[in-house]
Amino acid sequence: MTTDGQRSLAQRLTGIDEIECVTPDLNGVPRGKVMTAEGFLEGRRLQMARGVLLQCIMGGYPAARFYGSDDGDLALVADPAQIHPLPWSQEPRALAICDADELTGESSNLSTRGQLKKVIARYAALGLAPVVATELEFFVFAPNTDPTQPFQPPVGLDGRREDGHSAFSVSSNNGLRPFFSEVYKCMAALGLPRDTFMHEMGVSQFEINLLHGDPLLLADQTFLFKHLLKEVALKHGLTVVCMAKPLAHTPGSSMHIHQSIVEIGSGKNVFSDENGQPTAMFRHFIGGQQAGMADFTALFAPNVNSYQRLCHPFASPNNACWSHDNRAAGLRIPASSPVARRVENRLPGADANPYLAIAASLAAGLHGIEHELEPSAPIQGEFEVPDNLSLPCTLHAALERLKRSQLAKELFGKEFIEGYIASKTMELTSFFDEITPWERRVLAAQA
Repeated sequence: MTTDGQRSLAQRLTGIDEIECVTPDLNGVPRGKVMTAEGFLEGRRLQMARGVLLQCIMGGYPAARFYGSDDGDLALVADPAQIHPLPWSQEPRALAICDADELTGESSNLSTRGQLKKVIARYAALGLAPVVATELEFFVFAPNTDPTQPFQPPVGLDGRREDGHSAFSVSSNNGLRPFFSEVYKCMAALGLPRDTFMHEMGVSQFEINLLHGDPLLLADQTFLFKHLLKEVALKHGLTVVCMAKPLAHTPGSSMHIHQSIVEIGSGKNVFSDENGQPTAMFRHFIGGQQAGMADFTALFAPNVNSYQRLCHPFASPNNACWSHDNRAAGLRIPASSPVARRVENRLPGADANPYLAIAASLAAGLHGIEHELEPSAPIQGEFEVPDNLSLPCTLHAALERLKRSQLAKELFGKEFIEGYIASKTMELTSFFDEITPWERRVLAAQA
């Protein structure tokens, strides 16, 4: 960082005592250390064990061979554009999103932020720049102190809990206006521009659309927004849940990814030609998405609960079909002008790591462009999914597919894919170590 940059940063961090230096692990959870503002501004190197990037959602780690038998250190290197005073913190704190780099200086293969940067660099080598936008759905619940009991919406201003008839409502009866007012103020303080916001189909379910832009920026913004939501909710006595399917008989939560590609320099959308018609590159991008979707399902749907959302679709399609403006297709082409022609990947859930989901989706599209892959015929109306376009419907099946995928190892490296599978297998084993209420209720009587 230049001297001018250091002075500017020091001014921004005036009065700040500590910096939360975080990087996304494979699940997209912020992991890192808290550093004094003095040490941060002096540029002291901050190190963290490599294995932390493969930490399971339960807190454990796979065998050391998946992250280096010595479990050596990585350097956490702050991105100067992503250092923010925390508006929700009662103590004077800031947060810095960091890259996880090897001590030799190159990006760690285990870093999902690093994986996304590599994909963007591959586009840049061809004179291209991807543009993405994310749509994130989430639920706002009352505190849930007993995990054996279902989540419940907060008590509204009329003394009742929402019962599922509030989709697309703008009423303030749910009593959440103070919560969302602080969310918006915090977004503004963090430089997170928002496009649209609405009450979604589920009980106390909401969606926010972030403005389209550079993929790394959008991944950072989505990462920050999810962190912000949970922190602000705690201040208001609420619980924000980004599970893919937190309630039975209710739509799940997605993280749709809108994708287009522009020429570096001109900014021209390469999905449309001079006459406003779709280009060969547009077809090849879709063909690549289709070719990678089954192999990458475990990256888009990373948890056991992810498949609860996909098995009960509610416009959450578990297929690699594509269509013009049909929400039953995994790949949807929204109605738009030629300059805004884009491909919406509807498979990722709100529980997906935004860095990894965006990286996987863009990498698949680039694979199609580089190999000139042709897509299937588009579908419209009601349709049956062909066998070759169906996707894994359990985490076990998705991990087995990922394990066999040469494409995944080619695009993300053997070290990352094997480490990801090892960590997710631990999570799946932990799930199978428990007996669910359904099993006790239904199966015990039949024994």
